[in-house]
Amino acid sequence: MAFFKKKKEQLDISQLELPKHIGIIMDGNGRWAKKRNLPRSAGHNAGGKTFRKITRYCSDIGIKYLTVYAFSTENWKRPKAEIDALMKLFKDYLEEALKDFKDDSIVVRFIGDKTPFDDELKALMIENEEGSKDRDGMVLNIAMNYGSRDEIVRCVKNIAMGVKNNEINIDSIDEKLISDNLYTANQPDPDLIIRPSGEYRISNFLLWQSAYTEFVIMNKLWPDFDTSDLDEAIKIFNNRNRRFGGI
Repeated sequence: MAFFKKKKEQLDISQLELPKHIGIIMDGNGRWAKKRNLPRSAGHNAGGKTFRKITRYCSDIGIKYLTVYAFSTENWKRPKAEIDALMKLFKDYLEEALKDFKDDSIVVRFIGDKTPFDDELKALMIENEEGSKDRDGMVLNIAMNYGSRDEIVRCVKNIAMGVKNNEINIDSIDEKLISDNLYTANQPDPDLIIRPSGEYRISNFLLWQSAYTEFVIMNKLWPDFDTSDLDEAIKIFNNRNRRFGGI
């Protein structure tokens, strides 16, 4: 743990195998703010800056897919003032992204149920997706109002409706069909999921997709997470022996 309290030199990751798909559970914004006697909204603002920095870095080094956990289906249980601050932050970010990312090759996608968001936020999501869909760079999945159990229930309903309408033969239901009905359809499963903040939980994130994912837990709150920490996680990933159930 002490290693992550030190200022680290940037690793040379040019000789390392890069994960094709990285997931990040952006955790610790509230605790970061509490440690500094700041409102939780200040932690979310700081976390937003880290998100932008890490997203660009992942794109620059050649990561093909990045999925970040921004707002879960369970986060609606938080105090209204915090939710309102988060919604404003999301709107501000998406307005900035239309300008800041316009010259980037990043493809922006939102995974999760958009229904509960107000019309302004939904319009910004659509505008970001439409404006970036023809780019050829990294795919950025922003999980908002996302919960993996909810995603799997949605998938099961879609397949059941297909069976009911005689569009799907029940004997044709297999792992690929399920994957094809998830939000991440046509994307590889994450090779690596990183959770800052030191918590040892998956928190309803990519449950189906992470069956053989390597997990790296870091004892650093998300607003303090830096590119050197991402490099370290990739180094740890390279030291893992991925057997996928074999020997």
